[in-house]
Amino acid sequence: MAASSVPLHNISGCFTYPRRERGYNHGHGRGDGWSPTPRASNRLRPINASVETPPFPLFQPPPLQQSPSQLEPADPDFYKIGYVRSMRAYGIEFKEGPDGFGVYASKDVEPLRRARMIMEIPLELMLTIRQKLPWMFFPDIVPIGHPIFDIINSTNAETDWDLRLACLLLYAFDRDDNFWQLYGDFLPSADECTSLLLATDDDLSQLQDPNLTLTMRNQQLRALEFWEKNWHSGVPLKVKRLARDPERFIWAVSIAQSRCINMQIRIGALVQDANMLIPYADMLNHSFQPNCFLHWRFKDRMVEVMINAGRRIKKGEELTINYMSGQQNHMLMQRYGFSSSVNSWDIIPFSGNARIHLDSFLSVFNISGLPEEYYHNIIAAARTLPTWSDGVVPPIPSMERKAVKELQEECQQMLAQFPTTSEQDRKLLDSMPEARRTLETAIKYRLHRKLFIEKVIQALDIYQEQILF
Repeated sequence: MAASSVPLHNISGCFTYPRRERGYNHGHGRGDGWSPTPRASNRLRPINASVETPPFPLFQPPPLQQSPSQLEPADPDFYKIGYVRSMRAYGIEFKEGPDGFGVYASKDVEPLRRARMIMEIPLELMLTIRQKLPWMFFPDIVPIGHPIFDIINSTNAETDWDLRLACLLLYAFDRDDNFWQLYGDFLPSADECTSLLLATDDDLSQLQDPNLTLTMRNQQLRALEFWEKNWHSGVPLKVKRLARDPERFIWAVSIAQSRCINMQIRIGALVQDANMLIPYADMLNHSFQPNCFLHWRFKDRMVEVMINAGRRIKKGEELTINYMSGQQNHMLMQRYGFSSSVNSWDIIPFSGNARIHLDSFLSVFNISGLPEEYYHNIIAAARTLPTWSDGVVPPIPSMERKAVKELQEECQQMLAQFPTTSEQDRKLLDSMPEARRTLETAIKYRLHRKLFIEKVIQALDIYQEQILF
């Protein structure tokens, strides 16, 4: 059985983990030596409709997971180790809560016509590897002849980007003069991570998704086989001590996957696509509606975190980026270890022939003509439902109601195939406050899947009740 690799998605101008307009939580907790995971929560702005309709739960934000009182300022040493190395932050503060680190505005920010910089991180603090052969490191911390380079060079150039970055991360932890030996103390430990690479077989079985379960088992096997191949008994001590057990290496791979930022950078005349671990910027959580983005400032060889132009930020608001645009929940779980109940890119695989009239469906929710920024968030149901539209040909009400009934029946059949209901999943989560992070993540994933199907059923109910012809 071939082990699967993790797809590499490039960050586009803006990028993400959990928030409350926010996105998702990485599990950025401070570890006892090695660590992390993503977080996410997401809030949509209200829409003023010209026709009164009952609120549609699909578009309502999830409840807040933690209150400001649960957040504590980051350890002063967290700032100190970066500031002495020219990292700078403006008008923000790092806070730590039950779900890990997050970045918050320390003052009100008025909207500007240009993006505003809030953080700058010099290249010297990062760990970066060129995405294509020949492998190049910025900064070049691997000395000539060190066996870790031979291990990196043995990886598959197309698929093993995460294994290469994990090797570089472990090597940086071992160097006394490297910044990451200090920064690693603030990364999530293995117990605090939500990455499914660290999940047990029982945790994976709780996903109730055979395809995702198989994918993650193959990824675990791939990482384990790589460790066994390169950390055998005859390996030099200076390599052996980097990952004395497979758990340590798999944890490093989970860190690489969940915190890697893929950017095109320019250094002098050299333009490179690179996989990057960027300290401090990796504490930004995910949101499907981020208020920040990342920018490479080639003149000073720095990554800048910028607030989107025209965006008003209130004091205490979480600052977020978009980790992976246009991806379904199973891809977010595979790479970052979180899912969302409001991911408008999730889909339901309908197999029947029933179709509903697209324009009529949209008119019920009074959203035709909305600006582009609202479009993808509000018509999640319209995207996943089978629809038809034929110019000026109007739909027949009786045929529409028949199609609605068939689609709802198919949704009910999907829900019946799950061993548990959404209500049982909620009760299970409430009854396990001290559950393993990976187990909790797996249960939330299947819960979010069921909630999405239930919301589509509700959308169809509203449609057939208020069809506008």
